[in-house]
Amino acid sequence: MKSQFLFLFPFCLFLLASCVKDKPEPVKEELVSFSNKAKVYVVNEGNFMSGNASVSLYDPGTNSVVEDIYKTQNGTGIGDVAQSMYYYNSDYYLVVNNSNKVVVCDREMKMKASISGFTSPRYFLPVGNSKAYVSDLYSNSIQVVNLSTKSISGNIPCYGWTEQMAQVYNKVFVCNVKRDLCFVIDVTTNKKTDSISVGPNASSLVRDANDKIWVLSAGNATASVLARLSRINPQTLQVDQYFDFSTGDSPSALCLNKGKDTLFFLNKGIFKMGINSSSLPSQPIVAQGNRNYYGLGVQGDTYRIYASDALDFIQRSNVYIFDMNGNEKSFFKAGTNANGFWFE
Repeated sequence: MKSQFLFLFPFCLFLLASCVKDKPEPVKEELVSFSNKAKVYVVNEGNFMSGNASVSLYDPGTNSVVEDIYKTQNGTGIGDVAQSMYYYNSDYYLVVNNSNKVVVCDREMKMKASISGFTSPRYFLPVGNSKAYVSDLYSNSIQVVNLSTKSISGNIPCYGWTEQMAQVYNKVFVCNVKRDLCFVIDVTTNKKTDSISVGPNASSLVRDANDKIWVLSAGNATASVLARLSRINPQTLQVDQYFDFSTGDSPSALCLNKGKDTLFFLNKGIFKMGINSSSLPSQPIVAQGNRNYYGLGVQGDTYRIYASDALDFIQRSNVYIFDMNGNEKSFFKAGTNANGFWFE
């Protein structure tokens, strides 16, 4: 999906003078246009209880950025702690964690509806033309959403903090942070049917080119349990391969390239691993240096790697762009605590 945007931004002139004029000069407006290149949306959490969550829009064609596209289009902020976003059937679904809602926007990021009734929503996954699942931090359940009525129609008991989800056939696999399990849900019945041991603190997972599910678990340093990368066969519901990390490792943000044959993840630096590899990569393709990498994504058409640096978690984040070999290509500023990306 490609889109073109035109925005009018106030162009403010700040004058240093010893007096203030009785009549302020009228605000001039500057026309800003974007190229037809596929855009990149950056999800910015903001600061907890500050209500400064945002979505940044980046145009690789012009290197232009709208820091808060939602506010630009709607005249108000999105809420408190933007967790994730998903594009489905011409709509964007923005999951706003501490505001307990999922905001539905059109292709130009104008709000169409707000789905309420969540406890602490995390991730959105469409599982049919008119049905989606939303994971949750505190509710001990997955919420079932009716996409036609834009409302919660039911829930699926899943004890613990549920995170990212992926669907294979009629099965949805769900990460669980507080337990060492990956839940399996039957989409046709909306019932949890199985649990697979993958290690503690599982928060991200992906579906590869062979329809296998990869789950990244950060481990538990207090209990001396190592982080683990597990591969699940969705037909047998067994872990058919796993890789343990070293002591002190705490990997996160598992994602895939467009061909779904190469895994990427954060472990202080940025790591790259083929799905047929027999071991974990020993060296990052991008070293951490003095950066605090927080979010990660791979753009499909350009095969560019996007990584956010949250800095001190108070300032606006830096976003760095790399090629597949880890060579830095570009940079731009996003909002506070940029945690993820959505690519057109």
